[in-house]
Amino acid sequence: MYDYYLGGWDNYEVDRVAAERVIEVHPQIRLSARANRAFLQRAVRALVGGGIRQIIDIGTGIPTSPNTHEVAREVAPDTCVVYVDNDPIVATHAGARLTNTERTGFVLGDVRDPKAILDHPVVRELIDFDQPVVLLLVAVLHFIRDDEDPVAIVATLADALPAGSHIVLSHATGEPYENYAPGRTDVQARDGVVNVYRSATATLNLRSKAEIEPLLDPFTVLDPGVVRVPLWRPDGEVPGAKELNDTIFYGAVGRKD
Repeated sequence: MYDYYLGGWDNYEVDRVAAERVIEVHPQIRLSARANRAFLQRAVRALVGGGIRQIIDIGTGIPTSPNTHEVAREVAPDTCVVYVDNDPIVATHAGARLTNTERTGFVLGDVRDPKAILDHPVVRELIDFDQPVVLLLVAVLHFIRDDEDPVAIVATLADALPAGSHIVLSHATGEPYENYAPGRTDVQARDGVVNVYRSATATLNLRSKAEIEPLLDPFTVLDPGVVRVPLWRPDGEVPGAKELNDTIFYGAVGRKD
């Protein structure tokens, strides 16, 4: 569905039908997906530009170019990237698109079992945990229910990372943008989107900024903090308040000290 929102071609009829149901109730979802993808790319460029040469991308989804390793290697061609996803279909696409290049690997794993990801032979082969790592959790934790303890999941992953590592996190929200004068959430659209995902492989768990911030507790959040994704170190024109209100993702980057 995410690939479809981005305008990609690697999706299936069932994905397109569900995605169109989301678009019907919330047409701005494509804007949100593209803004989220742009945030990921800016964050990767910034962190690789700062010297980090290892990335673990959890919840990568079906590859939509430019992928994380392509963005990173525009800055530093020697960057190692491990992709992780729990969908066997993604694994098939990854075999053709992501792992046919040097220093790139794929792990079939679930963020709900972070220890299994960290202990996986592909991760251990490509990632040196004595050196800083970029952990990408982009548009994935909103598929984790509260009873699955997303805070503990991030903490387990963070514990394995050395000082100087960074997290790049984005998460869907249902609350309005704080500087949007009308100050409202389209409740009908929000509930319609959530209802579509109830019949998908993972439920959508929207969280407020106050609920997202504890996910970042193991890290020092870098400026500008937890913000709507277009506001994280923009490299172009900043959208207005209405567009920011329609962009449903918060994003943040944190550093482990």
